[in-house]
Amino acid sequence: MKKLEIIIRPDKLEKLKIILNELEIGGITVTSVVGCGNQKGLMDVDSIKGLKVSGMNLIPKIHAVVVVQDDEVDNILAIVHSEISSGTAGDGKVFISDISDCMRIRTGERGKKSL
Repeated sequence: MKKLEIIIRPDKLEKLKIILNELEIGGITVTSVVGCGNQKGLMDVDSIKGLKVSGMNLIPKIHAVVVVQDDEVDNILAIVHSEISSGTAGDGKVFISDISDCMRIRTGERGKKSL
């Protein structure tokens, strides 16, 4: 199993939900977060109420987490890229981690059955 941590622009969440639903992905956890990547929020220097702020500008993002079977990852990544990418900085990232096991608390099922 793999955990996909998908960081996207807030306006792309509905599209991501549609993609995952069409792929019959069973669950998603979504959190609103702020952060920045290599572009440092696309700002070098900003002025807020007369104060100079430099370095980073934290911008709103969505952090979505899904756990899927190993053989689903490449297809999900390809569709997320083709449907969510605008081709500009700030589109987001997908982090992929191995999951050794999981358990559904209600039933005690583990592994594939628990997803």
